[in-house]
Amino acid sequence: MTDEKRIAVCPGSYDPITNGHLDIIGRTAAQFDEVVVAVVNVSVRKNQPIFGIEERLSFIEEATADLPNVRAEPFAVLVVDFARAIGARTIVKGLRAISDFEYELEMGQLNRMQAPEVDTLYLMASPQYSFLSSSGVKELATFGGDIDSLVPERVARRLKEELTR
Repeated sequence: MTDEKRIAVCPGSYDPITNGHLDIIGRTAAQFDEVVVAVVNVSVRKNQPIFGIEERLSFIEEATADLPNVRAEPFAVLVVDFARAIGARTIVKGLRAISDFEYELEMGQLNRMQAPEVDTLYLMASPQYSFLSSSGVKELATFGGDIDSLVPERVARRLKEELTR
């Protein structure tokens, strides 16, 4: 057995973090010595984040305060390069549906080509979160839907403020 610290990376945009994300992060924290919630600081997608990087990091730090082996950090490089830089050998991704699997399989294979020593671990979403996405939460909030059970309290409050301006 090795004394090497087992570090996992949970990458994402977290715009905003949802209770589904927190479920995956918590389950990952139970399996690893250290979990780094890596918040992407650049967007390759067409939509710009609603919340800036500092606020997203703050949401995560507050929501994971009860998990001493979890920390949040920004990143703006390939996730495998970030993993290598912090000594992580595992990337953890949550899967909700077959569409998630198809996308994450492709990304996992590309990551494996770049860094064969870094594995990707897939965790199935807990049933109560299998429908939950940040974009769905934003859409609900935009039209006045109830998001209080889907995201941490502070996130719900800030999202309502941002989307009702």
